[in-house]
Amino acid sequence: MPELPEVETIARDLRPLVTGRTVLDARTDWPRMIAGTDPASFAHRLRGRRVMGVERRAKWLLLDLDDGAVLAIQVMMTGQLFVVPAAAPADRHVHLYLDLDDGRQLRLRDMRKFARVGLYRRGPDGRVLRAAPAQPGAAIAADAPHGGPSGSGGAGDPDGGEGPAGRDVFARHGPEPLDPTFTLARFRERLRARRGRLKSLLLDQSFVAGIGNIYADEALWRARLHPLRTAATLRPADERRLYRSLLDVLTEAVERRGSSVDDYTAPEGDGEMQDHLRAYQRTGLPCLRCGRPMRRITVGQRGTHFCSWCQRLPAADRAGAAALLHGLRAGARSEPAARRGPRWTELVGEGVLGLTADEARRVAERTRRAAATRRRVARAGAGD
Repeated sequence: MPELPEVETIARDLRPLVTGRTVLDARTDWPRMIAGTDPASFAHRLRGRRVMGVERRAKWLLLDLDDGAVLAIQVMMTGQLFVVPAAAPADRHVHLYLDLDDGRQLRLRDMRKFARVGLYRRGPDGRVLRAAPAQPGAAIAADAPHGGPSGSGGAGDPDGGEGPAGRDVFARHGPEPLDPTFTLARFRERLRARRGRLKSLLLDQSFVAGIGNIYADEALWRARLHPLRTAATLRPADERRLYRSLLDVLTEAVERRGSSVDDYTAPEGDGEMQDHLRAYQRTGLPCLRCGRPMRRITVGQRGTHFCSWCQRLPAADRAGAAALLHGLRAGARSEPAARRGPRWTELVGEGVLGLTADEARRVAERTRRAAATRRRVARAGAGD
């Protein structure tokens, strides 16, 4: 799923394309995409609204409208946003159309239909708040705040379910790691209040917002910290390295427009961070620091890539990690031999990579080419 750098890139691309534009109409052929209201009410509440700006919070895009409403969009795993001429052809995977007053459309294409959109309102302090849902077909004054998606309850709802009017929908999210107020002292304070394993902790959106599988692996590799290490065993120097690594990799990824490793692409094109990743999806390839093969395990149902030599576990964590790795090893032995490749092979012991370095490179290259083909098809299918 696109993470902070990818969503930030989409926001930056959209900003000059839609800011100042008025939404003339909204249409969808997948009502479940719209959280908390029906398509007719959603279109009614958007019609005639002017886009004042585009921002990002966590993994959500926020389009501020001229009446105080916020159109929130989460692209999820395969969602893609494009701004194209209204007359451009579209394939069957485009599920949301916003007609703009300059003759173009903002289109949301999603092959797997996981993307979610909803309407919230902006509070006086800048927070994104819920409001009581408007009744279908009800007249809405120009200065009245819109309702929010209060009934989603799924992964696409930033609040995770029902909530009272006026509630901050991002109340459960942690701080933004690239915000100037996110200092080393603040990071340490939050880190020392936790006892979980580092990989799982970095993926927890209540700890820090916007980090996902790619950049958790990358930050831990840069900081030389094992993904199964617990927060309680970190020394001050470890905390500092992890903090700097997080900020450095996220900043670099934003500058490189994110990682187009699967279906992610932005309105103005793909990212290039995938060509500079040092851990993620490099199973079996030499570690760029020590030359030993990179390994892959599953942590919290997420593929986790690391170097067992550079990212060693301290003695205090070895017993617990050994029990976890023993379970993974037993599971790997029971899997069919046909499951090969850097995205699926479970690597749980020295010498059991299953792929030579050359084989791993060929598999990785085939994966990249296949993903690039999907993105080209997506751009054509959206009318770009």
